[in-house]
Amino acid sequence: MWRAGNAAATWIYRRTGGRIGGRARGGSPVLLLTAPGRSSGQPHTVPVAYIERGGAYYLAATAGGQPKEPQWIRNLRATDTATIQVGSRQMPVAVEVLQGAAREAGWHDFVTTYPNFAPYEQKAGRRIAIARVTPTR
Repeated sequence: MWRAGNAAATWIYRRTGGRIGGRARGGSPVLLLTAPGRSSGQPHTVPVAYIERGGAYYLAATAGGQPKEPQWIRNLRATDTATIQVGSRQMPVAVEVLQGAAREAGWHDFVTTYPNFAPYEQKAGRRIAIARVTPTR
């Protein structure tokens, strides 16, 4: 069901340049993340909420508070590069899944900017992974 919903959201986002589907519940902006599958190598695209800081985009792998983390963060752990689409602009990005203090700071930024993210860690029963994707051009 998630896969079908993501496919529809991705299709609409691309067709409208993010005018439709460019915001999640709670008001957070959404981008499209395309990364190679860690096993197949085939590109997978998913809509992901983000915050922008210092020219980089931070992505929180909340999966809506589900116990299992989303596949896209697992895919990002297996690659150094991906592509994002923000509105109608596509760009290649360098990928880093944050650890330690950088992860803590990224999560703090999310829950401070979008308080609706705050309950996800407790609901999920896991630490929410944070990725930083930085445009390479």
